[in-house]
Amino acid sequence: MNIKEFLSNVEGFNEVIQEREILKQVYGDFTLPKDYVENFVSLIHPKSIAVKVSEIIKETSTTKTIRFSPKDGYLPPFRAGQYVSLKVKIGKILTGRSFTISSPPHMRGFYDITVRRAEEGFVSHYLLDDVKIGDEFEISGPAGSFYHEPLTDGNELVFIGGGSGITPFRSIIKEVIDRDKDFKIWLIYGNRTADDIIFEDEFNGIAKNHLNIKYQVVVSEPPDGYSGKTGFITADVIKEVVGDVKGKTFYLCGPDLMYSFVVPEIEKLKVPRRRIKKEAYGPPADITKEPGWPKDISPDTTFKITVRGEKTIDAKAGEPILNSLERASIAAPYVCRSGDCSYCRTKIHSGKAFMPDRVPIRESDRWYDYIHSCMAYPLSDMEISY
Repeated sequence: MNIKEFLSNVEGFNEVIQEREILKQVYGDFTLPKDYVENFVSLIHPKSIAVKVSEIIKETSTTKTIRFSPKDGYLPPFRAGQYVSLKVKIGKILTGRSFTISSPPHMRGFYDITVRRAEEGFVSHYLLDDVKIGDEFEISGPAGSFYHEPLTDGNELVFIGGGSGITPFRSIIKEVIDRDKDFKIWLIYGNRTADDIIFEDEFNGIAKNHLNIKYQVVVSEPPDGYSGKTGFITADVIKEVVGDVKGKTFYLCGPDLMYSFVVPEIEKLKVPRRRIKKEAYGPPADITKEPGWPKDISPDTTFKITVRGEKTIDAKAGEPILNSLERASIAAPYVCRSGDCSYCRTKIHSGKAFMPDRVPIRESDRWYDYIHSCMAYPLSDMEISY
């Protein structure tokens, strides 16, 4: 029995079909094209978007905001706090990085990303030194879950950012004040030096003109005579700035070292884990300092990785496998580059790799030797496929 024969036996089905035919004769055929849903989904969630640089804004001596406008006139909507993955070609290497959109979602004509120079960086140096207005790029559609969830997060929010981790909070706060949302926000921004504070004037102005936004900078290496708050973001600092933490949701965005220090400090204040949200922030600066790293393997140790259907490459233990693949001109899949999205899911056929415990890999993937190559490091010669 096929589906039509089955449905014809359902009470009322034939009457519905007759009514449909009558309506078609009166009003015309409203049947949607077969590709309607696919085209609509592609419009809202495109796999890639062609953009061009329309403006470059200097923020600090080490940081610039790069404004991307659509090449074809349309950018899909996003939620404040989400990111895009930017593809770049530097020499012969095709790679990419994920950047939070620092502009608010109601400004639909462009996406801003704010880039700070990383001392050992590769892509950040290129974006800050070589990119100019008019250059064209390809980005992914907006992704990520580091945004306000009204059903669980409430409207009293504590944002703690470190370094360039301030960017999602700019997007969220700009949306709150521009749309006059009923939120109370405490923004605590940790920075190493006082002369490299991103969006300082803007946030000072926002806090001055909006009583529901509190802003506190904490500088860990202050210059002589600095009068602001110094040191690290401790439980005492949080309590002094925020007051009673009950019912408040904490959002953290910054480097791994900030997470490892600040999360225990927040927990000292009896904040439940479900009230602490952390944004993925890329590979650690030194993987050998992660719990579980084998002490007998140096980050400079080189292994052979064979990619089925491709070739065999050299890969250093201290570098993510995805980076090694890109250096060898192998175009492996990725989006977040932080171990979260699983787009770079890779099968290990032989050999072994290390991943930090915080990488949210499926338990079934552990059973069948799958890894996230953007946060996995070779510990032996390997054979893989993706």
